[in-house]
Amino acid sequence: MPKTKLKKFSQYETFPNTYDARNLLKGKWHQEVFKNNNPIVLELACGRGEYCIGLAQLNPNKNFIGLDVKAARMWEGAKYAIENHLNNVAFLRIQIDFLLDYFEAGEIDEIWITFPDPQPQKPRAKQRLTHIKFLEKYFLLLGKFKSVNLKTDSDFLFQFTTESVKDINVQIQELLFNIDDKEDLQDELKISTYYEKMWREKNIPIKYLKFQFV
Repeated sequence: MPKTKLKKFSQYETFPNTYDARNLLKGKWHQEVFKNNNPIVLELACGRGEYCIGLAQLNPNKNFIGLDVKAARMWEGAKYAIENHLNNVAFLRIQIDFLLDYFEAGEIDEIWITFPDPQPQKPRAKQRLTHIKFLEKYFLLLGKFKSVNLKTDSDFLFQFTTESVKDINVQIQELLFNIDDKEDLQDELKISTYYEKMWREKNIPIKYLKFQFV
């Protein structure tokens, strides 16, 4: 690991808003981390935490947790949150496969998945974050009438997801093949990450799907 990444990894572990697999906070996030009863929203595979930060700034009455396995990436978001006094943001370094080990059923109110790796290779289908394996975990975590948001540049993943949700009890709340085609776009969808800017420069449409378990 390069020295810069090692330094960020080391600093990540000292930040007051960062956690990892050693922090067993299942059922305790409201009480021990945020110290309020505001709704908790997860961003999965959050990378640098740009979207998580943006959502937190728009919604000060909600709590946000960014999940990823790479501390050196989340270091960016964690540091920004500290410097800008965003006390409604935290970061957790774990494998998303083990999501249910770190959150109690009903503890989470909403999930965002922004620009994940589409994992197009067939042998890696089960690693797609909208594979039925993960959708079942999200349902157990969220329960009924709570939502999952997917924002992606990938036509492949978008189509895969729309097919996947047909196999479970969900209600599609919004489906956009190009968010720029929508008038009065909600502020949450105007947040732009490093990757979104990169895809936009290549004129790749940004797609959005929101569905609710029923």
